[in-house]
Amino acid sequence: MSKRVRVRFAPSPTGGLHLGGVRTVLYNYLFARQQGGDFILRIEDTDQSRFVPGAEEYIYDTLRWCGLEPDESPLLGGGFGPYRQSERKSSYRRYAEELVKMGHAYYAFDTPEELEAKRKEFPNFQYNHDARKHLRNSLTMDELSIQELLDAGTRHVIRIRMPENQEVGFDDMIRGEVSFNTSQVDDKVLLKADNMPTYHLAVVVDDHLMQISHVFRGEEWLPSAPVHVLLWQWLFGLDHMPTWAHLPLILKPDGHGKLSKRDGDRLGFPVFAMDWTDPNTGEKTKGFKERGFLPEAFVNMLALLGWNAGTEQEIFTLQELIDAFSLERVHKGGAKFNYEKALWFNHEWIRNLPLSRYEGQVSDLFVQQGLNPGDPHRLSRIIELVKDRCHLLTDFPQQAGFFFKAPATIDLAAVSPKWSAAKNQFFVELMSIYELATSWEAEPLELGFKELAAASQIKPGELLLPFRIMLVGGKFGPGVFDIAALLGRVETISRIKSLLQLLPAV
Repeated sequence: MSKRVRVRFAPSPTGGLHLGGVRTVLYNYLFARQQGGDFILRIEDTDQSRFVPGAEEYIYDTLRWCGLEPDESPLLGGGFGPYRQSERKSSYRRYAEELVKMGHAYYAFDTPEELEAKRKEFPNFQYNHDARKHLRNSLTMDELSIQELLDAGTRHVIRIRMPENQEVGFDDMIRGEVSFNTSQVDDKVLLKADNMPTYHLAVVVDDHLMQISHVFRGEEWLPSAPVHVLLWQWLFGLDHMPTWAHLPLILKPDGHGKLSKRDGDRLGFPVFAMDWTDPNTGEKTKGFKERGFLPEAFVNMLALLGWNAGTEQEIFTLQELIDAFSLERVHKGGAKFNYEKALWFNHEWIRNLPLSRYEGQVSDLFVQQGLNPGDPHRLSRIIELVKDRCHLLTDFPQQAGFFFKAPATIDLAAVSPKWSAAKNQFFVELMSIYELATSWEAEPLELGFKELAAASQIKPGELLLPFRIMLVGGKFGPGVFDIAALLGRVETISRIKSLLQLLPAV
């Protein structure tokens, strides 16, 4: 009988959450839900020097916005807590000491100054199987000296003792058989001088104690894999090691290198899920949420960055992703990020989601722009009318702001060159007709407009652009008679009159 599927996302609370991190969450979540297992959030905060206030709360907010809520976490608790590594501190030294006793790790008493001197002396210095023979550690000292230093509380770390020239391998769910030569790997620190574990020790111990069955992580962790395989082998046995899958990188749009925050700043798109403000510098980094993305679109887009269902389908609900997801269809190579494609996903979701899903957010955006959304029923009609023109939620105020406030600028240059006395008279008469109109809906408004155009012997096409400019100020917007119907009689006539006053007398 196979063990229960338990997967985890284990971020460090050091800043905003990159879309690559959210994709790792997503793949963990999809696999757990598909297999009827558990998705755990564990906060890896053992490096206190990098801890950033507010970053942990940001992680919770991001997962909540994406709809990827964990089953166990520091907030929710669970049967395998604590879920912050800093609260598990007492458990790690025991395992590090056990490795020392087994001969697989050692005490290193080198001071930071001594190691810095070595790095200056040897530019490519590594604390490895060769260098350790010439440094101040328990492999080069007698037992009495070692014990005296430990009894005196001398500052030290515990390092893994990497074997020389051994092949260490494992079966990756995406990449197949992967192997490394241990001579290419340095003796990583397992326990720091402050008794905090490094990632290498903590991740193995915690995955064991939390009974993690599968580990999905970015391919940047592949070089650390031989260290982790050996720790699993020595401490718990390889039979208990989780099954691993190393996910491909998300690449820059040109495919050259991993996508970074700097690339987003340079190219004008977000790389964080949500806005992040660095509490130390005050620097604000824009996120997909605040840029105007729907979480459904963001998650849909992320799923297809490195995976496909083997079909032509591109739009997936979260449940459809759960049903279709398989690691066999995750690519080995990196996935190029395409912001235009991301906008396409968002546009499709804006068009197809029920308005109730996001009209509250759109209403808030209007308010932020100093516009009063007014009657909810009218607002729904306006959103329905312009949604096909919006790629982002933040597009709505620009695409529909004229419904709530007369345009501040008018594109007179689009009208003036072909303006004539006949056109001027047409709109004077149109105001009179609209004043008396018994029905204020798009269809009769259009009919009255075209009948007057025919009587005036002017092609309707020559009059529609001026009419649009009168109502919205520019060459954009949905059907002009739909606009007039929603603006109402008084406002429509007022805007016609205002433009006639601006145009040259003819």
